[in-house]
Amino acid sequence: MSSSSTDTSTALQPATELIENRNYIDGSWVDAADEVGLEVIDPATEDVITRVPAAGEPEVDLAVAAARRASGPWSRRPPRERADLLMALADRIDADVAELSRLETLNAGHPIGVVGGEMRSAADRLRFFAGAGRCLEGRAAGEYAAGYTSIIRREAIGVAGLITPWNYPLLTAVTKLAPALAAGNSVVLKPSEQTPLSTLRLAALAADVLPPGVHNVLTGLGSVAGAAIARHADIDLISLTGGTQTGRDVAARAAQTLKRVHLELGGKAPAVVLDDADPAEVARSLRAASFWNAGQDCSAAARVIVTRRAYDDVMAALLSEVGTLHVGPPADPAVEMGPLTHERHRDAVVGFLERAVAAGGRIVAGGGNATGHGYFVEPTVMVDVDHHSEIVQREVFGPVVTVQRADDDGHALQLANDVEYGLGASVFTRDVGVAMDAARRLDFGTVWINDHGAVTAEMPWGGFKQSGHGKERSVYSLEEYTQIKHVMIKLPDSGAS
Repeated sequence: MSSSSTDTSTALQPATELIENRNYIDGSWVDAADEVGLEVIDPATEDVITRVPAAGEPEVDLAVAAARRASGPWSRRPPRERADLLMALADRIDADVAELSRLETLNAGHPIGVVGGEMRSAADRLRFFAGAGRCLEGRAAGEYAAGYTSIIRREAIGVAGLITPWNYPLLTAVTKLAPALAAGNSVVLKPSEQTPLSTLRLAALAADVLPPGVHNVLTGLGSVAGAAIARHADIDLISLTGGTQTGRDVAARAAQTLKRVHLELGGKAPAVVLDDADPAEVARSLRAASFWNAGQDCSAAARVIVTRRAYDDVMAALLSEVGTLHVGPPADPAVEMGPLTHERHRDAVVGFLERAVAAGGRIVAGGGNATGHGYFVEPTVMVDVDHHSEIVQREVFGPVVTVQRADDDGHALQLANDVEYGLGASVFTRDVGVAMDAARRLDFGTVWINDHGAVTAEMPWGGFKQSGHGKERSVYSLEEYTQIKHVMIKLPDSGAS
């Protein structure tokens, strides 16, 4: 493995003028009642970058009240006018890619050489939903009962509570924000307490684009601010991206008011490699699919399942690719993989590895700290794992891949399906018929053929089973943020048939 250590030439220094340390409510920056706030940490150096507010119920109440006041006027704007403002915000993001990237690298540890692509993807998703929001669909108006005309209205739900994770802070925020706003909802957005900086920057960029109250941003603990948003009686919809247990907790709180809940949760994606696959092609794909963003991706190819005749060649190619990954400080443009995003998560990933080794698993690549400091874990490949073990069945969410040997194609697909998650999966084979059959049999919301992890704004993303419900991206996402109303009009009795 290639790695590098931190030095002053590649370390990012906080640009404090780019960091707004207050909540954004009703078009204004507002101090929190809690003056101590929360530390924001640089995961590559473990240094404190700044502090942000620890919002509580008073701030949540203020933000929800502002969103409620704004929701009616915003929903009544013609879709074209909302689209124009989303397009303007996309332009702001494109013009600010360098600074947004800097904050994401500093706060979340994303390598500076690639993080700009996330920012541009965020702008693209705003533009997609700006257009999609102008094309909402319903069944044709008509006389479905004698003497009546029926029409369908697709309307905004009202106030959306958006709770976003720390692995892709800005991109996930925009992925939720764009369809919510395009459909006519106002929002209260809470980023992860670990990675709030790029989301606060987004609020600053949107401040003179979106009307006051339409877009509110609160920083705070999930157990306090997030919980208050989930149970708030005047929030109509919760959209959460997070772990499966967090999804259960949020859904339980939201159930108190029977609000809608959209959950994009954990994954344990298999990459199924069949005998006729090209080992070099598989390894090149997994180099990114398993270790992009240090494996902190719900769609990461965490379980590689290889049929027996292909196993040795695939293992050799995979270990060769993993050994060339450049791991180090994310401010270095040459680095491909940075640190894990926060200390508690780094400790959790290390704990998974220690328990897996104790249970008989064998690490054949990686397993340690790539630099000796910071929240780094080397790209790790583990073999000799029991299918029912924790390391296979539970989401590690780090740069850790298990490789399992399958007897044949059917056994490989059986192993792939035999987890509680159902978010993404891939199949590598040269036989198109086998690929199509595998795509039908795999119980996952997305199936890739001969690649793993590619996404586009036009296609839906969402899970089966314990990976949640509902869709992000694509026109299907607009269904999460709208509600259907039937209007039935009695016709005058003209005597005509």
